[in-house]
Parts: sequence; structure tokens; C-alpha cells
Amino acid sequence: MQHSYLTCLLTGAALLGAVGAGQAQSLVSGFMAGKHHGSVVFTGTAEHYRNVFLVPDKVDAVPIFREVRVSSVSLYANYGITDNIEAVLSLPYIQAKGKAAQPVLQDEGYTNTRAGLQDVSVMLKFKSFSAPVGNSQLDLLGAVGVSTPAGNYRNDPGLGYIIAIGNRATKYTTLGIAQLRTPSGIFFMGQAGYSLRTNAVPNAFLADAKVGYAGLNFYAEAWGSLQQSSSTGTDILQPNFTGDFTATRVSYARIGASVYKPVIKGIGVILGVSQYVTGRNVGQSTGVSAGVSYNY
Repeated sequence: MQHSYLTCLLTGAALLGAVGAGQAQSLVSGFMAGKHHGSVVFTGTAEHYRNVFLVPDKVDAVPIFREVRVSSVSLYANYGITDNIEAVLSLPYIQAKGKAAQPVLQDEGYTNTRAGLQDVSVMLKFKSFSAPVGNSQLDLLGAVGVSTPAGNYRNDPGLGYIIAIGNRATKYTTLGIAQLRTPSGIFFMGQAGYSLRTNAVPNAFLADAKVGYAGLNFYAEAWGSLQQSSSTGTDILQPNFTGDFTATRVSYARIGASVYKPVIKGIGVILGVSQYVTGRNVGQSTGVSAGVSYNY
């Protein structure tokens, strides 16, 4: 139990996506905290992007704002209701800052900074199957969750909201997860699911994959994350775009790596990096994160 208990903490190192992309890595891992065990993690993330994946081509400057810096502080917590059922909570505070010229701000009534609580997410994860595969262990899990705006941030139509911190949609997500753990501590995880979104926000297919090492005194993982939005959405500055960024097709592929190291009993530190490698209506963001966890 202690082995999986330590490794599940890295879920809290999930890096926030660029503005408009939503959560860029799944909140749930293939490890279970165990009954009455869990963690509380505070993570800070800094991201920057200038290039934007638009349709049909990538552009080398954010429309209006030229470049965007996103900083965030995120609370993550998980709790084992039983050995096979776990609850997960996430709540980020996000600030997005553009570099639009002062005359543009004055003439159009825009602002270079938007900030506030974004969306609170709650998920329930359950292990449905576990069996040996040779000397390794195969676990199959499922997860269901909901995410909804926690703050009063705005995302109105208009180019001034290209740096909005969220899309003000409620999202209902289901995921299937498979993980193979080897005796050496190396593991392979894959998950896929679907997210239904309210208002004009397109629904999306979600997928994540990880490979890593989970030990009692060290954890490391490399991951890839994918979102593919429904074709019902629009594309920025293309025909049928009305200025409503919430209705755009936000798709992306993102890669990253995270490490976790306990420092004293019950306390550990987390470091992570990430990069968007392709996308649609999303900034080509590079991010770094650091966090601290309390484990019980």
C-alpha cells in the first residue's frame, strides 16, 4: 500500500493548459491512495507562448496581445474512500497577461490581464479489475467527474477575450484507465474517455499515456496528453467565427515530465515541465511547475 500511496501524489503535478485549453493532463492516475489515505498538493505553474496553432497555419504572434504569460496556483487533493474507490478535487487560480500595445487597449477597451478562480473539478475513481500478468500487475480502473466554474471570471464574445482564463462551461467526463506495473517499479498507463460540455463549448475526446518509475523514495514519469474537440466547433478568425472563443475547436497534443521526491515524513516536492507540440486554436505553450505535497 505504501508503494502506490506515494506514487499517486504526482497527479497533483498535472500542468494547467494554456488559456482556453482547459485541464491539459488528466487529474486521475492508475494508482490508488488506499482507504483513508490521500494527499493535499499545492502547485505553481508558469507558462508562456507567442506562437498560436490556428487554422490553416500556425501564426508567430497572439492576435491583439502578441504574447501571453500564464501563471497559476492549483490546489489538488485526493482521498481513498476505500482501497478501490478514491475521490479527487482540483481548484486552480489563474492569471493570464498579454502584451497588447497601450493604444490598442485604449482604442478597443481591452485589458492585458485577466485573473481569478477558474473551474473546480471533482472526480470519483474506482478500480474494477486487478490481475497478475506474468510477474507484473494489470489494473483496470474507471473515473467519472464534473468540472464547473468556481469564480466569476468572464468569457464574452470579442477578441479581448482571447486571454480569458476559462470557457465557463460545465464539463461531464468519463474515463477508462489501464495500468501495468512491473516488479522493478516501472509502469505503463493509458487512459481514454469523453467529455460533454455545456453552452457552446464543443465536446471532446480525451486521452493520456504515461511511462515511469514508482519507488518508495522517488517517482518519475513522462507523459503525453491529447484532446480532440468535436467538429461542431468553429476556428478562430475563420468563416462562421462570431468572436465567441468558447465555441472554438480546441484540440492539442502535449508532452511533459514530472518528478516527485519525499523530503521529510509526509512532505514531498514536485517538479514538472510541459510543451504543446501541435494543436488547433491553442497557444504553443511551454510550462514549468513546482509544488509541495502533504501525504497522509
